[in-house]
Amino acid sequence: MKITVKAMAVLALLNACVYAQEQDSTKVNSLQEVVISDTKFAQRKEKSGKVIEVISAEDLAKKSGQNLATVLSQVVGVDINGNQSANGKNLGYYIRGGKNRQVLILIDGIPVTDASGISLEYDLRLLSVEQVERIEVMKGAAGTLYGTGAATGLINITLKKGTKKGMTGNAYVNIGSNNTIDDKKYNGQDFNQGISINGNNEKFSYFAGFNSTETGNMSQIAAPSSGLNYEEDIFSRQNVLTKFGVKATDKITLDFFANYDKINNNYDAAFDNTGLNDNAVNTTTSEQFRFGFAPKYKYTKGEFNINAAANRISRDYFELNSFSNTVDYSLYESRSAIVDAFNKYQFNDSFFMVTGLNYQFHDMLSQTPFGNLTRENTKFSMIDPYVTLVYTSKFGLNINAGSRLNHHSEYGNFVVYNVNPSYSFKTSFPLKVLASFSTAYITPSLYQLYSEFGNTSLTPEENTTIEAGFETELFNKRLRLNVVGFYRDEKNSFGFYFDPTTLDAFYININGKNKAKGIETGLSVAVSNQIKFNGNYTFTQVDEALNRLIPRHKANASLDFQLSIRTLFNLSYQYFDARNDAFFDGTTFQTTTVELGSYQLFNFLFKQELIKNRLSFFGTVTNILKEEFTENVGYATRGRNFRVGLNITL
Repeated sequence: MKITVKAMAVLALLNACVYAQEQDSTKVNSLQEVVISDTKFAQRKEKSGKVIEVISAEDLAKKSGQNLATVLSQVVGVDINGNQSANGKNLGYYIRGGKNRQVLILIDGIPVTDASGISLEYDLRLLSVEQVERIEVMKGAAGTLYGTGAATGLINITLKKGTKKGMTGNAYVNIGSNNTIDDKKYNGQDFNQGISINGNNEKFSYFAGFNSTETGNMSQIAAPSSGLNYEEDIFSRQNVLTKFGVKATDKITLDFFANYDKINNNYDAAFDNTGLNDNAVNTTTSEQFRFGFAPKYKYTKGEFNINAAANRISRDYFELNSFSNTVDYSLYESRSAIVDAFNKYQFNDSFFMVTGLNYQFHDMLSQTPFGNLTRENTKFSMIDPYVTLVYTSKFGLNINAGSRLNHHSEYGNFVVYNVNPSYSFKTSFPLKVLASFSTAYITPSLYQLYSEFGNTSLTPEENTTIEAGFETELFNKRLRLNVVGFYRDEKNSFGFYFDPTTLDAFYININGKNKAKGIETGLSVAVSNQIKFNGNYTFTQVDEALNRLIPRHKANASLDFQLSIRTLFNLSYQYFDARNDAFFDGTTFQTTTVELGSYQLFNFLFKQELIKNRLSFFGTVTNILKEEFTENVGYATRGRNFRVGLNITL
């Protein structure tokens, strides 16, 4: 790890704060915090056999001005590649050496995906962080409870809903610069604004929110020299979210939701060294329509839930054809329906069982200059029964174990399972030790099965994860430390076969295993009523086949200084180790490995409540030292930028 003298000075300051110990009642988030991701039902973290990272509404309020990808990239073990690039650039999700297809995204507990994508991934750019209430990140294989895609981790995003008595309105606006390292434009190129209303009474709750984001000034492709100006790639997004809840009886609640999300942006051609990548013609639009229904029935011994949702995602592209000098049009559209019915039955105070049945249907169509796919021929369905047994003793032993049968309309049956014991010591030294063995699977995508390169003989990719670690709280719960080591292997990974003689090309399952291992550690210290430190460090080592855009070392640190109940200062730091990337040479048509250098970012936030519970102001400076760095070879990244914003509650 190469860290500059300036970085060492800041880290020394943060380190000093860790060891300062003042006797007061300030506490960090404790093991009494409630989580839902590892059982689908609320339980205390003390009883969970996982180290689950929780980003609360309070935490999000301290990250004003950041987008969702940037917020998630500060979580231990998580890297969202592209969060420091132009807003329209595609994002890459990396957890424990895995990539997008191995990270499952949930919205309000329901899996979401774009079934027209090659890797069945979900585009986080569609979401506005201002409409998010809470996030849970659980790492490791979670296929037993959540099915396909939950191989290296899952990100469970809870959107806002009506919670406050009566009716409350909220409006916000923030304006920032959007500069690269070579730009010095501070007249506002990034605008984000929105409004919402919500309310709650004994029988009904509601939430309605609108967000709009417009960004300019940056090109996706980095200009090869400071004297060459590439055109800006505009990014625009609109989000509409509505939720409505009914408490029908003391035992029955009914929740409905609908959201519409749309992105428009310009983009450049894929980077190579021909100098033909930048253009003002390429544009793309992504639209998401999503709605659903979530009834709950509570009874004496447990609770029965249904999470049902349907979504349609449409993506179109107008792209310059450099051979014909014309503009090609492509359309990709997917439809997905998910119904997850699950029940918790409490046998006694120490033992409960979760049983469920999950149904998924996906189809897609595509229209491109190279061929079309129709819905009738490009679809599959899955029916998955699953069971999880949870034992939580009074003396500290907790066990979570379960299994899932995946029945797929194309490849048949596949089974995954998990065993996750933990033990919380009931002594003056609070300590929870944990371990798990879990498996997961990733189903082939519609494109990999049915496109012109499709192969209906594909079987699921298999992942196995072993992890062990501990979590503790000391000094009247003002210090929290967790450490987890993991080992993961994947086999039957998806690859692409090409025969240069016959020109045969299609997707295949790759024989053999690829491995990843590492350590994740997090530290949180409430030094005093005014000062709080948070830090984490991730070490990841992967086999050569997985070694692209994965830093071996990554660290985050954050220092909160609450000057008064209304005034907050925050200084944050991120370190990214060197990473490998793949460079396609447009003159030789060869792909070579290049190393991207390590880099570090310092950011500052000031937040002031001007009118109690009514009006607040924030200002940020990001990349304070104007660090020059690269996230992906050939693509632009942000330099020093400023942002200010207001939030009004009525």
